[in-house]
Amino acid sequence: MLATLSLSTLFVAEETANTSEAHAAGPGETPFDSSTVREAARALAREVYKAPGESLPGPLGDLSYDQYRDIRFRADQALWRPEQLPFQMQLFHRGFLYKPRVEMFEVSGGIARPIRYSPDMFTFQNVPRAPNEDLGFAGFRLHGPINTPDYYDEICAFLGASYFRALGKGHIYGLSARGLAINTADPKGEEFPLFRSFWVEKPREGVNAITVHALLDSPSCAAAFRFAIRPGETTVFDVESTVFPRVDIATVGVAPLTSMFWFSPLNATGRDDWRPAVHDSDGLLMLTGRGERIWRSLNNPRDLQISVFGDSNPRGFGLMQRRRDFRSYEDLEARYEKRPSLWIEPIGDWGEGAVHLVEIPTNSEIHDNTVAFWRPKDALKAKGEYRYTFRMHWCSEAPVDPALARVTEARSGAGPQQGTRYIVLDAEGGALRDLPADATPQLLVTTSQGEIRNPVAYRNPETKGWRIAFELAPGDARSVELRAELKDGQKPLAETWLYRWTA
Repeated sequence: MLATLSLSTLFVAEETANTSEAHAAGPGETPFDSSTVREAARALAREVYKAPGESLPGPLGDLSYDQYRDIRFRADQALWRPEQLPFQMQLFHRGFLYKPRVEMFEVSGGIARPIRYSPDMFTFQNVPRAPNEDLGFAGFRLHGPINTPDYYDEICAFLGASYFRALGKGHIYGLSARGLAINTADPKGEEFPLFRSFWVEKPREGVNAITVHALLDSPSCAAAFRFAIRPGETTVFDVESTVFPRVDIATVGVAPLTSMFWFSPLNATGRDDWRPAVHDSDGLLMLTGRGERIWRSLNNPRDLQISVFGDSNPRGFGLMQRRRDFRSYEDLEARYEKRPSLWIEPIGDWGEGAVHLVEIPTNSEIHDNTVAFWRPKDALKAKGEYRYTFRMHWCSEAPVDPALARVTEARSGAGPQQGTRYIVLDAEGGALRDLPADATPQLLVTTSQGEIRNPVAYRNPETKGWRIAFELAPGDARSVELRAELKDGQKPLAETWLYRWTA
C-alpha cells in the first residue's frame, strides 16, 4: 500500500479483453486518463514516504541468484498472447534482489484493473512452488516481433528500483536507464527511487507502439512517468516525467544512464585479459545547446572520478557503444559489439545545468561502473512540480548530423620518453570524407596540465579518414584533461574529443 493512499482511489488497472478472467482481479476497476498517474504522484508526495513491502513467504525470501533464475514466467501465460496483438507482456516474480512489491495494471478503453498474481503463471525449477497468495510482482517485460515477423523477442524490461532497459533490432542487453537518480556518488550515500506501480495500455491491433505509465517513489520525491514505446531498428521511448519533491533536492539526476566500462585500447594498462576491449559503452556523446558535438572517451580510473559539463538547453547526450565489429572484442559469449547505445534527446528547454559523468573503479566486467545524467543548475524545491520531456533512442548510432566526422578509435601506449604517453585517435566520415587531396586541417590539442608534444594529423588510407597522434607529458599531474579538435579554419571537421587521463 502507498502510505495512507487507497489503491482503489488512486491506482487504476484495465479490463483485458479475452484475458481479463485469467489475469485481472475485480473489483477495483477505475477510470484512467492521461492525468491519473500524475495526480497520484502529486497526492503521494504530500504523504510521508513508506517503503513498499518486501516480505515473502518461506524460502522465497532467501533466494540465491541461481534460484531466482529458476523461477520463470510461462510464455503461454503472456498477456495478449491469444489475441496475437503486436505485443505480449510477461511478469517477473519477486525474490533475490527484487523483493519490493510492484503493483501491475492493465489499461483499456479508459478503464484500469489490477493484474492478479498466480503461481500458475510461473515454473519453479529447483525452488519450492509459491503458495496461492497474492504476492504481486517485481516488474515486467514486453515482447514483440522486432527481429523477425514470426517470433516475439524481448524488447524491454522494467525490473529493480527504477531501472529499465531496451533493445533495438539485432541488439542484446547492455546498458540500463533509470527513472531518476538522487545523490549519485555523494559521500552521504545514494538514494534509489523505485517504481511502485505500472499501468500498461493494451496494445492495438496493427499498431507498433505501446504505452506504459509508472509511479515512482522515494524518500525525497514522487514522480509520474509516461513511456510511449516504438520498437524497431532503433527502439524509441518518448518520455514524459513530472517530479514532485517532498524535500529540496540539489543532487538530482534527470534521464540517468548506467553502463559498464572495464578497458579499451585507450586504457588497457595493467589488464591481463585475452580480449582487446571489454565494455558496454566506450564514450559519452554530447550535443551542446550551442551546437558543439563532443565525444568523451570513457575511463576506468584508480579512484572515483566525476566530470561535469556545463550547458544550457542541451540538445542531447548519451552513452555510446561505437565499436561494432566482433574483432574489437573477440568474445563469442558476451558479444559486446551487439550492445545498444542510448541517446537522450531533450524535448523543449531544459534550462541551465550540466551533464554529469561518474566513473567508478572496477576490476571486473560484472559491475556497472559508469553513470551519466543531466543535473539542473537549481535545486528542485519541496512542494514544487518539475516536468522533463525527452526521447530515448536505443540505437547503434546516435541520430546526430553526419556532416561531422566521428572519433572511431582511441588508443594509447608508452611514449618515446620516460613518463610520457603516446595517444592515437582515428576520425572517419563526415566532412573528412570530402577533403581535397592537398588539404591541411588544423589540429589543436590542449591539456589542462603537463605538456603536449609533437601533435600531428595525417590521412589514414585504411579507414579513408584521418589519424591524430600526440605525446602527453603529464609531469607530476595525477589527472589531466585532454582536448583535441580538427578544423578547417573556424569550421570543425570532426567532433571535439575529450578525455581525462589519470595516473
